Amino acid sequence: MNYLAHLFLAQPTADSHYGNLLGDFRRGVDINTLPNTVLSGLKNHHLVDKFTDQHALVKQAKLVFSAEKQRFSGIAIDVLFDYFLIKHWQQFSTHDFATFKQQSYDLLQKRQSVMPARMKLVTCKIIEQDWFASYAHFASIGTALDNISRRIRFNNQFSGSIKDIENHYDELESIFLMFFPELMAHVTQANFEGNLDANKQ
Repeated sequence: MNYLAHLFLAQPTADSHYGNLLGDFRRGVDINTLPNTVLSGLKNHHLVDKFTDQHALVKQAKLVFSAEKQRFSGIAIDVLFDYFLIKHWQQFSTHDFATFKQQSYDLLQKRQSVMPARMKLVTCKIIEQDWFASYAHFASIGTALDNISRRIRFNNQFSGSIKDIENHYDELESIFLMFFPELMAHVTQANFEGNLDANKQ
């Protein structure tokens, strides 16, 4: 999943937000030095990614992309699902999106001093350029995917992936609406079981 979804599935604390995004930036980080509250967030990040990558609906979504886009279809799905999450926000949250977005920015800022350099750079851009607000607009998804294609360090044909999304928009939206509640339930169950285990110790 992309940044917004990971934070949506995090706990509303600075350490959980930090840990849930750290999964994308942990190279070179000695996780043995991290507090348990951050490690729990990092564990949740990996739980979300594993469930997503292995889910039959997500695999089905990847198949709508043309052959030359297939290699990076997972990235496209991650970004697109953030857009769908915002579009259907009230179905998944009792809080309005603007409030959640600002809370997430505030929590990330509280941990920027201890973030790896690249993570600090990216989170600064997320906040200063208000990336999450841009995710609410479909045109911005195409721009984001094209920007990602330019950052890939070898020649690729990922640019223009938005066309495949446009051609299969209804199917992809339907897949998201079936998949995301399952992901939420999986995370909730895993956290509940984790709390039970912690209470037994």
